[in-house]
Amino acid sequence: MPRNTLVSIGVVARPHGVGGELKLEIVPAYLEALLHGVQRVFLGPARQPYRIRAARQHQRALLVQLEGVHTRNDAEALRGAEVLVHADELPPLPKGEYYVHELLGLRVFDVEAHAELGELTEVLATGSNDVYVVRRLDGRELLLPALPQVILSVDLEASVMHVRVPEGLE
Repeated sequence: MPRNTLVSIGVVARPHGVGGELKLEIVPAYLEALLHGVQRVFLGPARQPYRIRAARQHQRALLVQLEGVHTRNDAEALRGAEVLVHADELPPLPKGEYYVHELLGLRVFDVEAHAELGELTEVLATGSNDVYVVRRLDGRELLLPALPQVILSVDLEASVMHVRVPEGLE
C-alpha cells in the first residue's frame, strides 16, 4: 500500500453532549488504534484533517474530542462524515492479525480444490468472529468464517489467502 494512503475506518454517528465531542461508529479492528496510536483523522469528502485531543470507548462506539470542534453545532456539522486515517500511522498488529484494509482485494484459493475462489471484497464484523465475503469468479458471493480451521494462511506480499471451505458452504 502506498505511503500515506487514507483508509476508511468508520463514520461520525452524531454529536455527544454539548462540548463538541463526537460519537464515531468505528470498524472494530481499528478501535484500539484510535485509542492508543493514531493522532489525527480525516473527515468527509474534503478529507479535512483533525488532530485527536481525546478519545475514549463508550459501549461499542468511540467518543472523540477533535481540535477545532468546540460546540455541539460544530459537531453536528460533521454528522455522517466518513472517518479516514493514514494507513502508515496505524500501529502494527500481532503476527497473524490484520487490518481490514490489508485483507480487501486478496485473491482467495481453496487448498482442497486447488482452485482460485475469487477476491475478498468485504469483512463483516459479527459477535464471535469476522466473516469474509469472497466475490467468486462467477460473480456469486461466498461467506467464510474467519476461523483458523478455515483461513489457513494469509500472504500480504503475494496478495493471497489460502482457505479450506467448510462442508455445506460450497
